[in-house]
Amino acid sequence: MMRRVDVTGFDGLRLAAWEFTDQPKERTETGRTPGVLLLHGLMGSASHWTSTARWMSGRHRAVALDQRGHGRSDKPGEAPYTREAYVADAEAAVEQLGLAPVTLVGHAMGALTAWQLAAKRPDLVGALIICDMRASALGAASQREWDDWFGTWPVPFASLADVRKWFGEEDPWLERPNPGRGEFFAEVMTEHADGWWPVFSRRQMLTSRATWVHDAHWEELAQVRCPTLVVRGLDGELGRAEAQEMVRVLPRGQYAEVDDVGHLVHYAQPDAWRAAIEPFLDGALTP
Repeated sequence: MMRRVDVTGFDGLRLAAWEFTDQPKERTETGRTPGVLLLHGLMGSASHWTSTARWMSGRHRAVALDQRGHGRSDKPGEAPYTREAYVADAEAAVEQLGLAPVTLVGHAMGALTAWQLAAKRPDLVGALIICDMRASALGAASQREWDDWFGTWPVPFASLADVRKWFGEEDPWLERPNPGRGEFFAEVMTEHADGWWPVFSRRQMLTSRATWVHDAHWEELAQVRCPTLVVRGLDGELGRAEAQEMVRVLPRGQYAEVDDVGHLVHYAQPDAWRAAIEPFLDGALTP
């Protein structure tokens, strides 16, 4: 079971948060259920956290946020899609939903949002999990590649089966078939009269991405004071050397690695993902 709870984000934007409402089995010594806020990556959705949130809800108050421009949250063209806006949105969700001291769990761009919030508001954040997000700058060439890639999408898709086939088999970015990737993108499509389109604007995604790909984020990472777990997929975008350097820079960093998976660690390998992060969460719950 999950229910929608609207959050008022930065500049008054309406954000959709999804609370997984299974009755938690454990509480802290203060009597409160530990809060978790799950933050998806660029082009993602709160729904991508369903598997994670279901098992977390046994011990936590698990909430997944559709970030601005994504999912069921508002997507006005004139709204800011800046780092400051994304971080302020997450901050608003924690405060308005009473999740603090929260455990932030972020994938890709959502992980960057999470560690920037942890650096900005250490009073709100008790623990942090970073999934497959680099701290180094990616550069202008990366942004151009994404712009070109968006132009190859054969939209509209005739069916969800076509969505799954293209993103899981035919996408020129793929090195080998990846059915999980096809399912991932099928979850962020919506049907119109002429076929299936992404629920997000690709132009807004490029705008969002442009606010962080040109800069490194090591300084903010070093400002995170809470226990932090850095997780990478063996074939993901975050290399082992950089991940281990992130752990070194973090004052209280830990490291975990998941085999046989790429960027979509939590989505494509949910059991291995759980095995990687559950010991850390158990420790975070221990006073």
